Amino acid sequence: MSQPNIPNISPNITLTREEVINLLLASIAMEELSLAHILNAEGEKLQYALGTLPGLTSAATLPEILQVNESVQEMLELAMKKELLLDNKLKKVTDISGNAGPTGATGPTGPTGATGAAGATGATGAAGATGPTGATGATGAAGATGAAGATGPTGAVGATGATGAAGATGATGAAGATGPTGATGPTGPTGATGAAGATGATGAAGATGPTGATGATGATGAVGATGSTGATGATGAAGATGATGEAGATGPTGATGATGATGAAGTNSFIETVKLGDINASIPFNVSGGNTQALGALAYSGDPVTITRLAAYVTQTGTTGAFQMAVLQPVNATTSTVIGVTRVANSLTPGLFSLPLTTPVTLTENNVYYLVVYNQVNGAFLGGRSTGLTGIAPTPPINFRTQNLPILSVGQTINTSDIIQLSPWIAGI
Repeated sequence: MSQPNIPNISPNITLTREEVINLLLASIAMEELSLAHILNAEGEKLQYALGTLPGLTSAATLPEILQVNESVQEMLELAMKKELLLDNKLKKVTDISGNAGPTGATGPTGPTGATGAAGATGATGAAGATGPTGATGATGAAGATGAAGATGPTGAVGATGATGAAGATGATGAAGATGPTGATGPTGPTGATGAAGATGATGAAGATGPTGATGATGATGAVGATGSTGATGATGAAGATGATGEAGATGPTGATGATGATGAAGTNSFIETVKLGDINASIPFNVSGGNTQALGALAYSGDPVTITRLAAYVTQTGTTGAFQMAVLQPVNATTSTVIGVTRVANSLTPGLFSLPLTTPVTLTENNVYYLVVYNQVNGAFLGGRSTGLTGIAPTPPINFRTQNLPILSVGQTINTSDIIQLSPWIAGI
């Protein structure tokens, strides 16, 4: 992109007000075009990291993708700041252009001023064009060969040409076959401890025990001697007050009242299939060649829990497709019933992705439930863990998959006998 040209301004500025305003508006447009190029480059950087542009020999890891995402976010923050400056600049320019009134009538010509002093001599004009070459004279005798002249300095490097416009993005190639599962990575750090549940209400105070009996009153002290009667007339001085008797012994303490009943314990309103910090696998939407399938894993709270949302951890967003989560209650070792569903999403965002349940679901204590994800977003991957047992036991399996499903709905019966030994991380909140 070439730079805008600034007109040659001589010592006497000849730009009109309209030309100045047009130059300011052109500079704003050029800066906006520059931001557009920068944002396009950031978008292509994300596409390259996610593998939707050719050239990446191996898929980027989650930390690498997060690092690229952080870089893009920093550039977007700078672009937003620049946009605010350009918006302010545009407002100032439009204020200038809007405030100018119509040009007034030309005033009468003033009297001719006195002749000023002679100005300084102007700069020497450019050399005139070279005259035509004269006729070639007779060839003189060959002179002696002169010594080789010194090598002249290397000329300056020419300006870099303008960068060509970016070519159109090629069509996305068909998704390649799922490669073999890579070696298990190191266990990630343990996730942050969830917020403590609200404190249960304080139990009612126990009744106050009866008051102990009042101790016996101490004996009255001896009365002081009566003062002698004064002479008639002035009243004699009052006799001194007798000493106070000793206090009686303290009565025994009454029995302690019974302790009030303990208040009900608060609940934490949180349940998950596996610990977020224990994720060691990235589960594709079509894992093991499945078709329109849902994956589920057992979850257990131990306390009554009422949840209003379900969340999953997205490691690769993919393109588009149906995405839904649900809560299932096991009926026996091979079947379960859908008791709660979220709304359906058609695209994902990376990291923690949550959807609201259509109605809150209350999970009773000492029961297990399945948290299930229905992922048909093409190219999407979810965080999970390699775990579980093979074979059908007399109890529901740790994890399962079920194929050829429509969208999940409350009351639907699901077959849970197809064990896959992969548990997606799903949390009820």
